[in-house]
Amino acid sequence: MNSIDAIILEVADLTAATRFYSTVLGPDSPHVRLRPSGDPTTGFRGFTLSLVVSQPGNVDALIDAAVDAGATPLKAASKSLWGYGGVVQAPDGTIVKIATSAKKDTGPVTREFDEFVLLLGVEDVKASKRFYAGRGLSVGKSFGGKYVEFATGSGHVKLALYKRRALAKDVGVPADGTGSHRLVLSGTAGPCSDPDDFVWEAAVPLTATA
Repeated sequence: MNSIDAIILEVADLTAATRFYSTVLGPDSPHVRLRPSGDPTTGFRGFTLSLVVSQPGNVDALIDAAVDAGATPLKAASKSLWGYGGVVQAPDGTIVKIATSAKKDTGPVTREFDEFVLLLGVEDVKASKRFYAGRGLSVGKSFGGKYVEFATGSGHVKLALYKRRALAKDVGVPADGTGSHRLVLSGTAGPCSDPDDFVWEAAVPLTATA
């Protein structure tokens, strides 16, 4: 089961957002849609997008492309115990992490990514896990009250839950934020609003907008 059919990002500047996501995800990405919104929002919006790639060179290539397309660097790409990665903030305010578990390049550098993950920062991981399980989502991985990943097919957006403060710390921003998430999810859980006020709509046929 694929829980997410599309991520809908609500943006103030549709032209700038379209340029950014077309550059980073490709011009025909079927899983991200954009729509205009002026809803008030400040600080951390409680979610991040994560692109998992095969090697460090791909991380650098995607981050360079993202910055050229208007992103602001939040964490420079660097090595860590788990691999190599960096974080940028898109022109619309969405935070995007680009990372790999590989320590070195093993092939030609590209801007391709292997996994596209939506991480929701939630106050109570166990409660949110119960909520989504009750809406028919199948749990793929679960680490107590710290992290949950839902099962999804190859090539689809993967949904995961993480503690809000831990997620903010991971991407290098304060955890505080108010107003709209500027995010709507289209998929099997909808229509509904989860315990952290992330809104889902009923699944609709995919059309590329980014």
